[in-house]
Amino acid sequence: MLSVGLTGGIGAGKSEVSRLLESYGAVLVDADKIAREVVEPGTPGLAAVVEEFGADILTSDGALDRPKLGSIVFADPERLAALNAIVHPLVGARSRELSEAAGESDVVVHDVPLLTENGLASLYDLVVVVDAAPQTQLDRLVNLRGMAESEARARMAAQATREQRRAIADLVIDNDGPLAGLEPQVRSLWAELARRAAARTV
Repeated sequence: MLSVGLTGGIGAGKSEVSRLLESYGAVLVDADKIAREVVEPGTPGLAAVVEEFGADILTSDGALDRPKLGSIVFADPERLAALNAIVHPLVGARSRELSEAAGESDVVVHDVPLLTENGLASLYDLVVVVDAAPQTQLDRLVNLRGMAESEARARMAAQATREQRRAIADLVIDNDGPLAGLEPQVRSLWAELARRAAARTV
């Protein structure tokens, strides 16, 4: 099994890369998806978040009000750290369960938004960074996701810098251009990952 850490800044296109890799045959472990699952209503994760942040961060039906929580933590590094201390161990445990179920010749891609920030590079056989210029990220967040520019800038500022991400990368996908330019790069990446996974089973 080849364990791959996939990361990239918000708006860089990491989710599209992970979607393509999964379509080619990768086993995808999506940290964002798992992070949502571990704080669903009735989970110990949600109870811990409410204990830390108060019941105001719940919607009327008892679910986590993500925009409200986001507005608190993305403006305050200490509050963000408190949230991460609750959620990350839960995500890690679930991610390990999914990885351990994979076959020995599989490529397991861990889609981890905060891989750089949390110093997780050493957990993977190699790290792939989806890279885009900060202005490209900002344009996508504002024009494609409808974010206010101030919120987009705040979210980008809460993450690692482009240079920090590139420093831990074994392989880089350049996603500064249109979507049409992305797929050939990801196909090439998949061929390389599959080759490395096969070599490990020999």
